[in-house]
Parts: sequence; C-alpha cells; structure tokens
Amino acid sequence: DATMTPLQIDFVSDVACPWCAVGLASFERALKEVGDDIAVDLHFQPFELNPTMGGEGADAAEYLIAKYGMSHEQLAVNRKRIAERGAAVGFTFGERKHVWNTFDSHRLLYWAGVEGASGGQHALKQALLKAYHGEGRNPGAHDVLLELALAVGLDGDRAAAVLAGTEFSDEVREPERFWQEAGISAVPAVVINRRHLISGGQPPEVFAQALRKIAAEG
Repeated sequence: DATMTPLQIDFVSDVACPWCAVGLASFERALKEVGDDIAVDLHFQPFELNPTMGGEGADAAEYLIAKYGMSHEQLAVNRKRIAERGAAVGFTFGERKHVWNTFDSHRLLYWAGVEGASGGQHALKQALLKAYHGEGRNPGAHDVLLELALAVGLDGDRAAAVLAGTEFSDEVREPERFWQEAGISAVPAVVINRRHLISGGQPPEVFAQALRKIAAEG
C-alpha cells in the first residue's frame, strides 16, 4: 500500500559503540527482509559513551577495563563475541586500540540529516562505524570526518565549515538529553514511533518481527 505512513525509527547510538555497529548491520538486514511491505523513516540519534573524553582519547583496553571493571580476559572474550555477532550480520571488526571523543561525528551526522541528500546520514553513519570498528581510525578527527563525508557524496566545503566551528552543538546536546531523560542508558536503542523500544544488537529476525507487528497495529 503506497499510502501507508512510514514507521518513524530513531536509532539511538554512538559511533564508539561496537554493539551499535552490530545492531545497525542487523537492523539493515531486517529492513531488507521486510522489503517494500513496510516503509520506514530512519533517523540516527546521538548518544555518547565517552562524553568527557579529551581530544587525545585513551588506550582502549585500559579505558574499558577501568570503566567497566573487567579483566583483560573478559575484554578479550567480549571482543571475540562481538566480532562473531558482527560477522553473522556482515560487519567486519578490526583492531580498535584507542577510544576517542565522538561529539564532532555527531555534529556532522546531524548536519548530514538536515542538509544532506536522502540517505546521506545513513551512509555517513555506516562509513563512521566502518572507519572506527573496522579500521581503528579516529571518528573524531576532522580529516577523517571530512574524508568520509566526501566519500559518501556529502558537500565537502560545507562539512569542513561545520567541523571548523561549533555549529549544531546544541542540536546534538538537546537530543542526547532527551533520550537520556526518556530512560535510554545503553545503546543501541531502536525506538519505533516514539513508543516502542527495542534495545541492543538483536538478530535481524527480532527486528523484522517487531517492525511487522508494529506496522500491523497501525
């Protein structure tokens, strides 16, 4: 039915979050599975795992062990499990030795959503996740952000201008607060029509089933 109202999807996530990479790849598979049966309007919403981190970042293993109170062995097990789950949905994890602040990547994603062509924000999000989780690159570095913006067909001059200033800072901080106040403390969180929450990197069939159920409820 061409007249159906699209489901509004808010994908709340951080570029620095490995489960967000798994979750998005899985969600994309679910979208392929439901195909044209269900129309969706997909928006990426900001969440920062390391909001107070300085520009130089930190050693990933040291930081994660300190933050989550885990041992080196637990971290290795976690990373292996995430890599396996990623592979199952077609996302390849590489070595991530460092963690960085992602605020500027969220500013650029916001800009891509409001000024980029349709699908531009989604393409930039995919490129950022691949650059960080696949290639271990800094998703907060302006040269990396600019390169990725150009690679997905966004306006390079405009991207450079956004990165050089503080544009869209409030537009990132406001939704960050909104989603936290709405009770989202872990990501990825997939919110459908601002009513239904699916949390975590679920398998594609779980996402597809939820999309079908909510679309059927109308």
